[in-house]
Amino acid sequence: MSVTVEFHYDFGSPNTYYCHRVIPEIERRTGIRFKYTPVLLGGIFRSTNNIPPIQQFAEVKNKLEYHALETARFVKKHDIDRFVFNPAFPVNTLLLMRGAIFASDKEYYEKYIEASYQGMWELGLDMSKPDLAGKHLSESGLPAEEILSSTQSPDVKQQLIDSTALSVEKGNFGSPTFFVGNEMFFGKDRLYHVEEEIIKQLG
Repeated sequence: MSVTVEFHYDFGSPNTYYCHRVIPEIERRTGIRFKYTPVLLGGIFRSTNNIPPIQQFAEVKNKLEYHALETARFVKKHDIDRFVFNPAFPVNTLLLMRGAIFASDKEYYEKYIEASYQGMWELGLDMSKPDLAGKHLSESGLPAEEILSSTQSPDVKQQLIDSTALSVEKGNFGSPTFFVGNEMFFGKDRLYHVEEEIIKQLG
């Protein structure tokens, strides 16, 4: 039985980076590959009247402190040891996500995803800047000029808009979000449930 698993991601979310580091573990255990679906988190927020947690819970006593504790536990559990909080956060990822759309049907898509996450959350680069992004992508062995040029293509721009809109239509309101078939799961802490659902659907 075939099981379809989609990971709706935006490089600007550190939580999607954590998921990216854990997903290979689930793929190895289940034998199911995740499909990485690029979306623009800002567009999702606008469409759903959502706001980032750092703003949403800024005035809630103890909430952000607990979130930090929960994240530390997750990082420790999964041995995620290369994470560096990006000093330019929040980073405008429009350039990167358009690049992801362009790369999504290329043989180097996985390499592009890895390089972008490394730049954002291991090297702390402001990947919204074409010169910095281009230099990093090139050093990662990717066709940076081709990718950056594609981000100005009307077709690529529209594909990102459409991908984001379709994600919202499916029920998404943020990222990281997963769809196992038609079942939706939100947040890095739902990865356990994602794996359970994969196994359930595998029968």
